[in-house]
Amino acid sequence: MNLQTIIPLKKQQHNQLGYNSKIMLFGSCFSENIGEKFKYYKFQTTINPFGILFHPLAIENLITRVINKDYYSEKDLHFQNEQWCCLDAHSKLNNASKEVLLDVLNTQIEEMHNDLLNASHIIITLGTSWVYRHIASDEIVANCHKIPQKQFLKELLSVAQITESLEAIISLVKSVNPNITFLFTVSPVRHIKDGFVENTQSKSHLLAAIHQVVEPRAQRYYFPSYEIMMDELRDYRFYNADMLHPNEVAINYIWGKFKMVWLTEDAYKISETVAAIQAKKAHRPFNPNSEAHQNFLLKLQVDIKDLQDKYPFLNF
Repeated sequence: MNLQTIIPLKKQQHNQLGYNSKIMLFGSCFSENIGEKFKYYKFQTTINPFGILFHPLAIENLITRVINKDYYSEKDLHFQNEQWCCLDAHSKLNNASKEVLLDVLNTQIEEMHNDLLNASHIIITLGTSWVYRHIASDEIVANCHKIPQKQFLKELLSVAQITESLEAIISLVKSVNPNITFLFTVSPVRHIKDGFVENTQSKSHLLAAIHQVVEPRAQRYYFPSYEIMMDELRDYRFYNADMLHPNEVAINYIWGKFKMVWLTEDAYKISETVAAIQAKKAHRPFNPNSEAHQNFLLKLQVDIKDLQDKYPFLNF
C-alpha cells in the first residue's frame, strides 16, 4: 500500500551545485534552514546578510542598495524599544548603539557586494505576498520591528508586482554577474497570522509570479519545497509544536530531495565524507586520554587534511 503521493523529481542536468560553487541564500526562515544544511556540509555559503526577508520587494531593495553601494546613514534608522533598527533589515541586527548598527549595515553592503560579484548561485525563498508600507516614508519595509501598527498600511502584492520585482532582482544581479544561476523556492511555513484564506492567497501569488520568471535556458529554476511539504509531508507530525513551521524531520527530508536533484555526483560523495567527519567531531569519548581515542583523533585529522588538500576553504 502506497501511503504517499510522491512529487516526481529529476536530477538537474546543468548548473549544478558543487564544492567550488559560491552560494548566496536570501528570503524567509526556510532559507535559513536550508542554508544551515549547506553550512553543516561545508559548502561556500552566505545566508541572509541582513537577516530574514519575507517578501521579494525587501530582497530587491537590498540588492539595489548593495549593487549601487548606497550606504545607510542616521536618517535610515529608527529608535524603538531602546534599540536602533533599520526597516530594511531583520531585528537580529538591532543594536543599542546607532553607530554600531550603521557600521554593521554598511559593512554588510561591502561584503555582500563582493559576494554578488563572485557568486555562482543565488537561492531565493519567498515567504509571503503580504507587505507593510511605512506611512511616513511611503515605503514598503522588510520588517516593522514592533513599531506601532498604526504607522503602517498592510497590502497584498499582486502577481504582476511580484513578477516585476523578481525580474528586477535578476536584471540587477546579472548586470554585475552575468553567469549567475537563480533558484527560486516558496517557503512551506504557513503565515496564519495573516489568516488561513489570506495565507493561501499569498502563497498562490508567489507561485504564479515565480513561474512567470522561471526559464531553465536562462539559468532560472524552481525547486518545489512548498509542494513537497504540502503533499509528500501532509501530516502535522512533520511540523513544530506551533503547527506552522516544518520540524527537523521535514527539513532533513526536503534537504535530501534537494541534494538528490541539485548536487553534482562528486559533491554528493564529498558531503557524505563531510557528514562522517562532523559526526566524529561530535563524538564524546568515555575516556578522552585513552590510547584508542588518541588514535581516533589522529585518524580524524588525517581525514580532514585529505579533504582540505582538495578544498582548502573547508574549515572544521
